[in-house]
Amino acid sequence: MNLEANKQNAIAFYRMAYEGNPRKAVEQYVGDEYIQHNPDVADGTEGFIDYFERMQQEYPDKTIEFVRCIAEGNLVSLHTHQTWPGNDEYVTMDFFRFDSSGKICEHWDAIQQIPDKSANPNKMY
Repeated sequence: MNLEANKQNAIAFYRMAYEGNPRKAVEQYVGDEYIQHNPDVADGTEGFIDYFERMQQEYPDKTIEFVRCIAEGNLVSLHTHQTWPGNDEYVTMDFFRFDSSGKICEHWDAIQQIPDKSANPNKMY
């Protein structure tokens, strides 16, 4: 496994999909299967494409910042800061599993809205 290549590919895949071209992202970075664990997104590549195409239509001005990227074995973890219309901010943690060909084949995530008030002065990202 090429950890650095997997990290770069995970970021490129997510950025391309998030910014409005999920079909191209799937064509370039996903392998023969795509197992989805997010309950709001249908399993498989078409479910992924449908979800991100809908998000682009409904929220074209959303932004994403990649804060951290960690790789180990066949897994890559992304820690992101997302800003959606109305300045709704979210922190996400995404995990991607890569197959033996270096293609993404599985995804898990956790999403949390950044609250207006915090018990500490530290950022969530």
